[in-house]
Amino acid sequence: MKNYYYIISLSIATLTFISCGSNNGKADSYGNFEATEITISAENNGKLMQFNLDEGDILQKEQFIGYIDTIPLALKREQLEVSKAVIASKSRGVLSQINVLNAKLKTANTNKTRAQNLIKDNAGTQKQLDDVLGEMDVIKSQIRSVEIQNAPVVNELKSIDVQLKQIDDQIQKSKITNPVIGTVLTKYAEPNEITAFGKPLYKIADLSTMQLRVYISETQLPNIKIGQEVTVKIDDADTMKSYKGTINWIASEAEFTPKIIQTKEERVALVYAVKVDVQNDGSLKIGMPAELWLNNLNINNN
Repeated sequence: MKNYYYIISLSIATLTFISCGSNNGKADSYGNFEATEITISAENNGKLMQFNLDEGDILQKEQFIGYIDTIPLALKREQLEVSKAVIASKSRGVLSQINVLNAKLKTANTNKTRAQNLIKDNAGTQKQLDDVLGEMDVIKSQIRSVEIQNAPVVNELKSIDVQLKQIDDQIQKSKITNPVIGTVLTKYAEPNEITAFGKPLYKIADLSTMQLRVYISETQLPNIKIGQEVTVKIDDADTMKSYKGTINWIASEAEFTPKIIQTKEERVALVYAVKVDVQNDGSLKIGMPAELWLNNLNINNN
């Protein structure tokens, strides 16, 4: 009789262990796939002369997509170049005057040295030196006067140079170049349309690695860590298709359970958001539901 009760007790314990180990056949969490979506906008105003992409296209980084009409910018640049040439011609006349005065100043400086040497040898007078110094002061004053007259011209030339750089920057930004590797999700514009600065042209996302966002309870939190490998499952015909995933982010603060969880008991609970990276074989789509299985791994918290 004792053996009978022993066998019954052992059987119950075994069934209980199996039941706990299998987690009752339920996933540890549920969520949906998402990806980092980037909206590419126009950086200039004008007509879309070329725009070569379609939804579903896979684009490479720095790939040329098209361009916005640059003829108005080119004409404005040409106009600035003409204005710069006219102003520069005026400036050259003023600069030639400065060159003549500098030549006179150089001669006066030589005369100054000569007068000083004559005084040392008692062959010259102080008046001769004073005359030379006075002449030098007059020439320096004339140079300053000419430079003041030339200052507005020089500043205008600098202003035109800045405007030319701005035009070159706008022309460069009229080229539409894809900034990241990814798949075109949505196309917002077509060739020959008029676009404007900041207007969306297309949306792109890198779908090679998808992120599964799930929510876990506070009791599950000690069982996961960043970098941990987990199993992600999606519906596939009559069975479930499994993927290997890696936890890459865990929320630092709890939040209320999202609206997708409907039961009253679960709605009042606080949960933590978790993101899992999953390599996409082409089957995973944005918004697709999936299950997270922690694989009953032992976590080393050290």
